[in-house]
Amino acid sequence: MEQQQRRTNGASFIRRVVLALREFPVRIAAYVKAKRRARRKSEKLSQHAVRLALKPEHVQELRAAWPECVGAMRDAVAEPALMESYSERERALIHRIQHETETANRNNVTRTEAYRAFYFRCPELHWALLAHMVSRNGGWNMTDLQGDLLPRLLDRSYRKQAFLLLERANALIFQDAYPQLLLYEASRKEGRELFGLLPAFGVSAFMRPVWSQFWRRRDSAVLTTALIVNEQHVIEEPIVQSRYFKEHVLHKPSFLAQAPLQTNAVLMPYGASSEGAMKLAGLVLENFRDMNERIEFGKRLYAILFGIPDVKKGVLAFVRAVPHTGSRADYAPHLFSKQLRSSSSRSYSERLEGCRLKRGARRLSSPQLTEAWQDVPIEIGSRTDWFLEKEAEAVNAVETYFKELPLPDVFEITEEHCSGLNKIELGVLAAQRFKSAAAAVQQKRR
Repeated sequence: MEQQQRRTNGASFIRRVVLALREFPVRIAAYVKAKRRARRKSEKLSQHAVRLALKPEHVQELRAAWPECVGAMRDAVAEPALMESYSERERALIHRIQHETETANRNNVTRTEAYRAFYFRCPELHWALLAHMVSRNGGWNMTDLQGDLLPRLLDRSYRKQAFLLLERANALIFQDAYPQLLLYEASRKEGRELFGLLPAFGVSAFMRPVWSQFWRRRDSAVLTTALIVNEQHVIEEPIVQSRYFKEHVLHKPSFLAQAPLQTNAVLMPYGASSEGAMKLAGLVLENFRDMNERIEFGKRLYAILFGIPDVKKGVLAFVRAVPHTGSRADYAPHLFSKQLRSSSSRSYSERLEGCRLKRGARRLSSPQLTEAWQDVPIEIGSRTDWFLEKEAEAVNAVETYFKELPLPDVFEITEEHCSGLNKIELGVLAAQRFKSAAAAVQQKRR
């Protein structure tokens, strides 16, 4: 009887292998066609593109100002009674901004909303809208770890550590950037620049001349690029180079598989098709551990968001209409449900067919952030100025980021996003079959 069962299992395995081999050329052809469609859609969207430019004269002005600012900021940081050097009115403003930042830095949902509200108050600060969209994606990535698919592939310990990495990076960027935004808003209200208060918030010397120039020149592209550069440097040492996160997340095989599965994409919903399905622009970050790549990635996202009129218009309509909850149902309610996955759900059946659900299939669980994860204490710790630390080579190093804002050839990624979901689902199904086979072998040995 056992011998007959082994023969049956063997024949079934061979049939699956043969079927997979037959489908392989079809899958390759479908992949190539999808890539071509994405390129054509991107080209069509790019027909009315506004090419964002970094004015060389403004970059040179900053290059001359940075070395002078380094010395001034060193004196300010070294001053033992920094707060006492400010007037009573300035100290009151500092305390108000610190309080507002702390309140909004509670979790990903509150941060994302703070960026959104600020952009609509000060739309000349492009970075606020870009940060809002990146923060939305951070929330979606957090809740994926408690959704229908990833918990079947990743153990609970890894998922908790991955959440903490996302949360800490999200919080650290907000802690650094949001006071800068509020200080600009306060400057606008008073009619004079207040950027001499930046040291009170631990902001790098790198940003002081940038904000001062923006006050005079109103060059949104240079300011946005500088903020992208600054914030990626801010998280580099405490997060990306952290021994803890390297050991528990960044060097794990699960993290290294993110690029092929497109789990580290930044998606920007910009509309719906005639059938009501989502339309997504964005990019996939190949290597989170590479700071240069993260910076260039941010610049390209900016070029898409503010350089492609249809994308910007669609994103703004989405941002106005759909509050951020952390659930992917925010942009794809036809695929995702905000209902929390039942812990008793042990087996998974195939549900996806491209960008659609199979007939009769339930939507994938994508819970709201507040139901997926509890708030965690903000642990910023002591901060150092990355620009002061690099000193001599810092100016030459950062200047390389201010040469261009390239627009990617392909940025319409609706089908690529769906392909990533399908890959994850296939991984879940394969893992289930493997576990079943292993359990059967174990049972026989008993």
